[in-house]
Amino acid sequence: MTPEVARQTREQMIRDGFCVVPDVLTDEFVAELREETARLNATEAHHPDTKYQGTHLNVPYADNAIMRRLVEWPPARRALDALGFGDFASMEGMLVLTKPARGPALYWHQDWMMWNDPLSCTPWPQTIFVSYYLEGTSVENGCLKIIPGTHRRRIPLHDILVTAHEQGARFIEEDHPVMFSDHPDQVNVEVGPRDLVLADARVLHAAYKNRTDEPRDLLLLWHRRPMTVPDYWDGEIPRTIAERDPDAEYEPTRIPGKYLTAQRE
Repeated sequence: MTPEVARQTREQMIRDGFCVVPDVLTDEFVAELREETARLNATEAHHPDTKYQGTHLNVPYADNAIMRRLVEWPPARRALDALGFGDFASMEGMLVLTKPARGPALYWHQDWMMWNDPLSCTPWPQTIFVSYYLEGTSVENGCLKIIPGTHRRRIPLHDILVTAHEQGARFIEEDHPVMFSDHPDQVNVEVGPRDLVLADARVLHAAYKNRTDEPRDLLLLWHRRPMTVPDYWDGEIPRTIAERDPDAEYEPTRIPGKYLTAQRE
């Protein structure tokens, strides 16, 4: 990745809340990951309430050498370094989210859980999800869809969504008119099996149904960075961030509050 491409990709991440880095994995490693994913799906207990997300297997890196290789994969770490995201550290495990053949869509949601914290206002990403789609994706097999900019800009959809995952959305009907709707600003993120997808935890995203007769594997890794201003950032620092009390305790919540406004600061 050239410095100019890295800069443009980082700017897209900051502006839109997601970006794609192509050709990070090798074909050989993809094949190995597919085999291990199939083994895990066949041998591990599936979460009973995650039909919209997929098989939802929690895999600690300490227990799985292949998935530990994925989180430590040097080309991926080099890509993060090139983007200025080298200070992001992985959590202790990852998720296998295989959408089965003919599996249902994933509802609209965002994954930020700190909306009471002024960190919600950062122009830069603080928590990201790192995704690998091992079969490659299309609308037909359930690709990711994202509404760009919703990591920092409130839209009407924010205020009518059922709260994500275990707090409500896991138990909705498959024909819910809001949670599975299309949005005029959505972007389909169609990628290849070797590509790396990065997205801000705050951005609104969903996925289409899998309309094919084959499963669609997703390996989802979570990364966080320190609660500091990134070295690459040379823009204005929002006052809410500059004045944030680092010793305060902020009650976790998935529901966007006052720090997500209709207009960018």
